Amino acid sequence: MSGFFFRRSHDTISVVGPDARKFLHSQLANDVESLKAGESRYSLLLEPTGKVTGLVRVFCAGDDEFVCDCESGCGQVVASRLARFKIRVKCEISGSARDYFAARGLSAEKYAELLKLEQAIAAWREKDFAVDLVADQNTANLLTKHGLQQGGFADFERARILAIWPQFGADMNEQSVPSETGLTDVAVSFSKGCYPGQELVERMDSRGAVAPRSLRLVRNDSGARVGDAVIIDTQDAGIYTSVCQEFALALIKRSADARSIEIGS
Repeated sequence: MSGFFFRRSHDTISVVGPDARKFLHSQLANDVESLKAGESRYSLLLEPTGKVTGLVRVFCAGDDEFVCDCESGCGQVVASRLARFKIRVKCEISGSARDYFAARGLSAEKYAELLKLEQAIAAWREKDFAVDLVADQNTANLLTKHGLQQGGFADFERARILAIWPQFGADMNEQSVPSETGLTDVAVSFSKGCYPGQELVERMDSRGAVAPRSLRLVRNDSGARVGDAVIIDTQDAGIYTSVCQEFALALIKRSADARSIEIGS
C-alpha cells in the first residue's frame, strides 16, 4: 500500500525547566543543544555501561521545554533512567501518552507537503519519507484529503521492517549495544560532549569494531516466525526479530555470511 496512515500510541516524557536543554544534552547520545523550537531529533538513551535504555525522539517545544516520545510501554523506563541522573538540575520530568497518525509510503513530494502541517513531526530517517502527526478529531480526515488511505498494523509493520527501523522489545532491548541496532547514523552524535555510555560507543567506533550481532533486512523465504533461528547452509546465523510476510528483520551474527538472504547487501 502506498500513501497510508495508521494510528499509534506513544509514551511521552516532558522535560521542562531552565536546565532542560543542558540536562538532556548531557544524558542523550545525540546532540540536543542545537535543537531549535519546532525541531526534533532521534537519540539513544544509554546506561553508563553503554547498553540501550531506550530510543527517543526529542522535540523542542521551546527553550525550556522538550518532549521525548518513545514506543508505548517504554516511557516509564526512560523517565526513571533520566530521573536517576537528575542531580541539582532545575527541570521537571513527567510522563503521559499521545496518539499519532503515522503517515508512511509517501513520495518525496507528499512527504514535503505533510511536513508543512502544524501537527507534523518527521519520523525515521529522512530517506524513509515518514511523518507522524499528532492525532486529534480532524487528523484522519485531513490525511484523507491529502490523498492517503487508512492502513492497518500489517501495513505499518511492513514499512517499518523495510526501513530497518527497530522496535524496542523486539529488535533491540536493554542488553543491546548501539552498534547492533543500526541507529548510530541517526541517533548518535560523535562530536558532542560526554554522556553516559559514551565510552563504549566511541571505543567501538574508533577501533572499527563490529558488534557480535547486527540488525539486517532479510528475505523470509522459509516462512519463519519471530524468535526462530536464521539458518544459512545448515548453520545458525542469528534470530528473526520482526516478520511481515516475505520480509523480516534479523539479528545476524558477526561470523555469519548472510548475503544470500540479506536485502540490499
